[in-house]
Amino acid sequence: MNFLQTLGQTVLSQLGRWGHGTFFFLDLLKAVPVSLRRFGLVMDQINAIGNRSLVIIMASGLSVGFVLALQMYYALTTYGAAESLGLIVNLSLVRELGPVVTALLFAGRAGTSLTAEIGLMKAGEQIAAMELMAIDPKARVLAPRFLGGIISMPLLAALFSTVGILGAYVVAVLLIGIDAGNFWSIQQNGVDVWRDVGNGVVKSFVFGVICTAVALYQGYETEATPEGVAYATTRTVVTASLSVLAMDFILTAVMFSTP
Repeated sequence: MNFLQTLGQTVLSQLGRWGHGTFFFLDLLKAVPVSLRRFGLVMDQINAIGNRSLVIIMASGLSVGFVLALQMYYALTTYGAAESLGLIVNLSLVRELGPVVTALLFAGRAGTSLTAEIGLMKAGEQIAAMELMAIDPKARVLAPRFLGGIISMPLLAALFSTVGILGAYVVAVLLIGIDAGNFWSIQQNGVDVWRDVGNGVVKSFVFGVICTAVALYQGYETEATPEGVAYATTRTVVTASLSVLAMDFILTAVMFSTP
């Protein structure tokens, strides 16, 4: 009986958290049109979230491109298909690695920053002060950051894939010696703009919504203590990363299930 009671309480608690998070997300969506009237705030957040993430995104994309080209070359030469290296690298990046790795890096860098920022505002009673002055903190503080995150994510994912392909070009053409014309032509003929690149953009947009919403929720609902803010940043990384991986499987199954 104690086990069943504990299990029931756990399930009800989780359902309550999911329901509360759903209502928070709906309120955030309602606040988006208001924040669009002051787009300067959104631009500031695009700079803070996206521009300041460029270094880690570009460095990671270049490293992934290097390693992916080497690994694919070693595997493809076994079957005499080294000429397909450019196509394999491109599809791997634009379909999966670009959106997913960018989202994971985004959760670790920008997500924790958003959670800590909102959590510290709550700990410093700035959120409560806005509410006392009849200012909706979700429209003034959260919505611009939400829009900044979902706008920045597709741009960062595209940059990650671009830099990764250039890194693969350096390894494949300049170091290994694969013909440059073949490297680019097979990508041009084998990559479909709407099916491959377009689906990657959709993934990155969805991941941007997930990572930004989770970060803002954890920061907004955290306990107003230093320990609470620390735990909230950890929950942001864990929850956002697991959500991105789960959603990636669902989106891949939906997008590429039909020829």
